[in-house]
Amino acid sequence: MKSVTDTPYPHWVALLQRRAMDEPDRLAFGFMRNGVDDEVRFTYAQLDEAARKIGAALQQQGLSGERAVLLYQPGADYVCALMGCLYAGVAAVPVYAPRQNASYGRVLQIIASARAAVLLATDKVVASLDKPEWADLQQAGLRLLATDTLPDALAEQWRMPDIDADTLAVLQYTSGSTGRPKGVQLCHRHLLANSRMIARAMHCTRESVGVIWLPPYHDMGLIGGLLQPMYTGFPVHLMSPVTFLQRPIRWLEAISTYRGTISAAPNFAYELCVNRIRPEQLANLDLSSWQVVCNGAEPIRAAVLREFSSRFAPAGFDARAFFPCYGMAETTLYVAGGPFMSGMRTLHSSRDALAAGRIQIEKTAAASHVDGIELVSSGRIDADTAVCIVDPASGLRCESGTIGEIWVAGDTVAAGYWEQPEATADTFHARLPDSDLHWLRTGDLGSIIDGELYVTGRIKDLIIIRGQNHYPQDIESTVAGVHPALRMHGAAAFSIDQAEGEQIGLVLELERNALEIDLAPVAAAVRDAVSRQHQLQIDRLAFVRPGGIPRTSSGKIQRYLTRQHLLQGALPVVGEKQEAVHGHDSLAVS
Repeated sequence: MKSVTDTPYPHWVALLQRRAMDEPDRLAFGFMRNGVDDEVRFTYAQLDEAARKIGAALQQQGLSGERAVLLYQPGADYVCALMGCLYAGVAAVPVYAPRQNASYGRVLQIIASARAAVLLATDKVVASLDKPEWADLQQAGLRLLATDTLPDALAEQWRMPDIDADTLAVLQYTSGSTGRPKGVQLCHRHLLANSRMIARAMHCTRESVGVIWLPPYHDMGLIGGLLQPMYTGFPVHLMSPVTFLQRPIRWLEAISTYRGTISAAPNFAYELCVNRIRPEQLANLDLSSWQVVCNGAEPIRAAVLREFSSRFAPAGFDARAFFPCYGMAETTLYVAGGPFMSGMRTLHSSRDALAAGRIQIEKTAAASHVDGIELVSSGRIDADTAVCIVDPASGLRCESGTIGEIWVAGDTVAAGYWEQPEATADTFHARLPDSDLHWLRTGDLGSIIDGELYVTGRIKDLIIIRGQNHYPQDIESTVAGVHPALRMHGAAAFSIDQAEGEQIGLVLELERNALEIDLAPVAAAVRDAVSRQHQLQIDRLAFVRPGGIPRTSSGKIQRYLTRQHLLQGALPVVGEKQEAVHGHDSLAVS
């Protein structure tokens, strides 16, 4: 089957209109509300009509060229509003819609940052925005538009907007894993270029079938989950992240029912399936159609993917479908991955070498088990993209095998951060002495080995003790499972600057049934594990309630924010283990 490799469209509106014209009755997407038997479906003709209706409403209010915040729970209304913005020449600003009675603080922050002219939502949500802060925004000029009550006749009043490939299409706010979120400017050309790259790398065809539960306000769910199927022309079946988290088997049931060929998830989702889906439930699953199993989490855990493969092989799962990949909002989404149907590829590196800033491949897994780390390849770099490894201090290319900052150049790199010229210059316009290209500094550390990209961590998260590099996720992995009181994936390790030098802080989430126990043995087990595995001493150890560690909208640990909250006393601390004082430890419990 031939993959889609070209981009014959000047902008996304032309693409969707062509789909609606050529195949009006073809399924564009379905959204599962309560399971596979309860799906709202939109054909391309219906999606085009909904987009024209919303687009016309925005045009009639003179909003072309403005920014519109999309305040929706995942669902059909969100998809229609996104396309409606593009049809009006309005830049869409996806946000996470808080549940009822939750704080709208982040939404208000993004409205201010984007200087949004209008907020799109359902009639029910618009009616609920009755607090003083919303009244103040409306007095300042923010308009509220309920898109689910617009008359159908508006669709006939739509006119093609004055847009081209360089028109701003989406303002994608980063999840803020290491600091304040920034608005990444994605033009139509970025959406088309990255969609072309994904289609080629993942062998997407019109016979492909997507099944996606990722949130549509996150780059992985937006670009990979919504736009890629539309670009290639294959149907996608969507569900809410909450639906998956409540019962992970629903994801696999949807793949089985709809004969899904492509789906994606962060690393934790595969582990959740292993832990929550019972062996007797496999009899009703058929995963043999699944050909592209994307994993873009950081880091990707080889052990988790092996467990997933072993558990679901009886249901027809093929481990060759694993497709670890790498990307970020600043590159629209995709940078590297695959190859197609080649499975997970790993190498074992000496731990000491990693601490010294290089990858030294161990010949056997046994050697790695004693003093090494298994790294998962994030695949091969796309043919239309340039990637180099650069010493972040000198700004020069690193030698092969040396760990440095990952720099990216190409058509898929975004236009910069919204109204932040200094941050844009620093991040998007880096230069190399031997290159005329403008390079994106990703902030990620890694190396290219035999043509494949290995990501080792984030520069801002790197812990440097006595000149040695230590990756926080490595320390977090070490403490996982050392005591039953600790929650899986509930750890945040970071450095703390002190007058006497760099020290290590570690925050751990407790299981709910462990909130009243004696934490001294837990702390001792954690300290012992870190000391034996890393020859490190934890200087500040805090235990918090379940969910007490800040996370991004996509579930990534926010180490920077965790450190700030700990230092400011803003974490829900249950107990804190202080560094040894006068020869003995003390444990403060709140």
